Amino acid sequence: MTGTLVEVTNPLDGSVVGKVPYAEPAAVEAAVAAAAAAVAVGRELPAHARAAALDQISAQLAARAEEFAQLITAENGKPIVWARAEVGRAVSTFRWAAEEARRFSGELQRLDTDAAATGRVAMVRRFPRGAVLGISPFNFPLNLVAHKIAPAIAVGAPILLKPAPKTPLTALLLAELIAETELPAGLVTVLLVPDAEMDALVADERLPVVSFTGSERVGRRIAELVPHKHVTLELGGNAAVVVARDWADLEWAADRVATFGNYQAGQSCIGVQRVLVDEAIAHEFVELLVAKVQALDPAAVVGPVIDDAAAARIEEWIAEATAGGAEVLAGGTREGRMVAPTVLRDAPPDSRVVREEVFGPVLVVSTFPTIDEAFAAVNDSRFGLQAGVFTSDLRTAFAAHRDLEVGGVVIGDVPSYRADQMPYGGWKHSGVGREGLRSAMDDYTDTRVLVLTGIPL
Repeated sequence: MTGTLVEVTNPLDGSVVGKVPYAEPAAVEAAVAAAAAAVAVGRELPAHARAAALDQISAQLAARAEEFAQLITAENGKPIVWARAEVGRAVSTFRWAAEEARRFSGELQRLDTDAAATGRVAMVRRFPRGAVLGISPFNFPLNLVAHKIAPAIAVGAPILLKPAPKTPLTALLLAELIAETELPAGLVTVLLVPDAEMDALVADERLPVVSFTGSERVGRRIAELVPHKHVTLELGGNAAVVVARDWADLEWAADRVATFGNYQAGQSCIGVQRVLVDEAIAHEFVELLVAKVQALDPAAVVGPVIDDAAAARIEEWIAEATAGGAEVLAGGTREGRMVAPTVLRDAPPDSRVVREEVFGPVLVVSTFPTIDEAFAAVNDSRFGLQAGVFTSDLRTAFAAHRDLEVGGVVIGDVPSYRADQMPYGGWKHSGVGREGLRSAMDDYTDTRVLVLTGIPL
């Protein structure tokens, strides 16, 4: 039987994209039981079978790329250029997972470094901790789903994936591709469950691993609810970019900051939010930045935010900042769910556009006299996901890597850069654990040591 129908609408115009049912309690129970029962089957699944399934999913995604892109745009609202880019990344995510599955072999250690261990050798391998509950957000309805499912398949861990109720259609279409593989029953299940019923899934002891991407509030509640489980959290941030005085191509830097502070309406955990510019070049750079922002095509590059509540919140935060003395250099207005790309200068340090994650098309510009003060400003946040530093000085680059309290530092570009195979995650309130194929595979598994005795080494 099916549950209450969820009406999925296009954020841009409110048109109905599709209707899908929430899973009934009996269906949820059956899915959890199937995932738990598949633990032994997944553990025994040969590497070639896991890799072949991942390769097949990647190939089918590539073959149906435009279909997926159009669906992402329809239910999420992001401009088609970013939807197509997301599909391309998902194709690579599954391909990388296939490659990692083939080399997920473990380590051999000889133990006869001590005389008492002569003839002993250890084999260290990783095995799934158990079934995984994956919870994905609305802003990347395909690739962030892929980052939950692909590493689970790669290690043979059953996964029950709960997509965001606002954008479930893409995940369900992906599930159709997965069902066409020869993976055993119960290894991958995509299940639409109301957010209000999520806590029961999180607390279910048959799902000992929880991988969540979403808001800080919900992530913290999950961590408090199941402190005994292995929980990974990607909770966002208020990403900063530093533009040093030695950076020569200010126009290119301004173009990158303008684009990736506003792409898909700023709804990216590593979208640029705080812009720190050396005071020696601030006048020139800010003029370039404002011009680049004002030249953005709202329909082709920016798009709408996800719903009316998000648009109203962003508008409120902008008003709060301007009431506190921030100067509006561009934007600052909204029409429905379309928030104009906004540049604020000198917002109060305690304003929410500085302290919190805006998750909208808002850039907050300030200046600094020295690079040390710039790095201190970046670190003056409870978040720490990624940062970008436009510098040509190798010493500054290494200092940024050492001193910035973030999970990733991007030199010569914005913090929005992400390669899907690299470790990705945050420090401080930005979360715990890492995505990126091999990193997530490690989070889904734990080490087990086999000691062999009497071996002629």
